[in-house]
Amino acid sequence: MITVHHLNNSRSQRVLWLLEELGLDYEIVRYQRDPDMFAPPELKAIHPLGKSPVITDNGLTIAETGAIVDYILDTYGQGRLVPADPKTRLQMRYWLHYAEGSAMPLLLLKLITSQLPAKVPGLIRPIARQIAKGLEAKMVTPGLKTHLAFWEASLKDTGWFAGHALSAADIMMSFPVEAAVSRAGAGQSAILQDFVARIHARDAYQRALSRGGPYDYA
Repeated sequence: MITVHHLNNSRSQRVLWLLEELGLDYEIVRYQRDPDMFAPPELKAIHPLGKSPVITDNGLTIAETGAIVDYILDTYGQGRLVPADPKTRLQMRYWLHYAEGSAMPLLLLKLITSQLPAKVPGLIRPIARQIAKGLEAKMVTPGLKTHLAFWEASLKDTGWFAGHALSAADIMMSFPVEAAVSRAGAGQSAILQDFVARIHARDAYQRALSRGGPYDYA
């Protein structure tokens, strides 16, 4: 049976959602973030990087959300959540890699710049604030504007990232879109808000949320 090493308030929630959509049995080992929001050291006993998500299955230990999604689909998916059309399937594969490779670094930088001034000693806070402001103006805001427009254009016709139905692409992109709508300036986008509302309304998403515990992507 698949074991999900699940960190609270983390991207491992997507793995739980995928497993629920596929109707697979799995068990959860829970880990709690420390007061600084870092993963606990116990996760290093599972994988050297000590990050989540990680799954174990049939003697294998698999890290990185995209690799986990690929493994689950290849091993247990039976073609589900994967578009049949080769061109659309390639599009789905693109989003599997894009979600972590392009979208999340920019959103993480947004989070860092928003929190940086409060995390440094008071004497250098004005300098930190100016650095954060400069990064926001020159890198974060223009980058987010480009990426959010790309997401909207990709969702506009069908409401999904790859094809006319929910696929693994949407599961992978759920975390970046949720984060962007919540705290990165995408809250005024009707297209992105609609995407979030539709995935949240899915029974499998709600079952995953119930099993995974409170999920604060804000």
